[in-house]
Amino acid sequence: MLIGGNKEQVVANMRAAAERGDLNCKVEVDDPDLSKEEQDAITQHFLDNYKTFGYRFCNVCARALTDTVTKYLNRSTKIEGLENLAGVHGGVIVTSNHFSPLDNTAVRSAINKAGWRRLFMVSQETNLAMKGWIGFLMNHEDIIPLANNTTYLRKHFAPMLHERLAQGHAVLIYPEQEMWFHYRKPRPPKRGAYYYAAVNRVPVVSCFVEIRDLPGQENDQFHKTRYVMHILPPIYPDPAKSDRENSEEMMAQDYRQKVAAYEQSYGKKLTYDFDESDIAGWISRSQRGE
Repeated sequence: MLIGGNKEQVVANMRAAAERGDLNCKVEVDDPDLSKEEQDAITQHFLDNYKTFGYRFCNVCARALTDTVTKYLNRSTKIEGLENLAGVHGGVIVTSNHFSPLDNTAVRSAINKAGWRRLFMVSQETNLAMKGWIGFLMNHEDIIPLANNTTYLRKHFAPMLHERLAQGHAVLIYPEQEMWFHYRKPRPPKRGAYYYAAVNRVPVVSCFVEIRDLPGQENDQFHKTRYVMHILPPIYPDPAKSDRENSEEMMAQDYRQKVAAYEQSYGKKLTYDFDESDIAGWISRSQRGE
């Protein structure tokens, strides 16, 4: 199942970004573009509503819808490495490569099988402005909005994240920041996810999603695909080290594990030289006879 229309410009943006080494930049073309005032207003609206009865009711509905969609989309997803989480309990931060609005369902499927009932997601506040059923989920599912606002981060984001972890939940943070559609390769992570793991003294559940092409077409630009969810060894903060030291070392370890998983999955060394095969299922214009 693919979300979104024509991806020609998105693929062109990924090629250009990879060639200049800008691997964490935005490449999507239809994401909401909000002013600073609009961003502040939309996060305040979320804060005003997320503890109300109406929000809790919609949250139950959103979670039920997400569970149904997760089971449907991942009926052929293979999960490897569940044994790595046999001794992991309580609050955890989950990291994974980000290549689809729906890749979180593969993570959710694996985390549920490992014993966590709920998976919260850290999501950029601009996603709260999305419309339709995706907008409903962004506003009412188990979301922790992230905003580029130091006051919000200190007063609201960090306490919400701490509360969910203290309650024993799993929280998904995409360390690559931006989504690159169907991009197979793990990209260098940013430090935020690991900083919050260090501060809250919780492990990082390291994941990598492999994308395999299937016969048949999803649409005129993409073949069908399926996922292989790789759960890698968990990464723990060292109580003898500072939060900064832990965050940097955990980030480096997570990236090493994801790179190793990529190289094992695809049978080749990771480089960021762009090739059309980097986009899973992509049917280029030349392949389409254009």
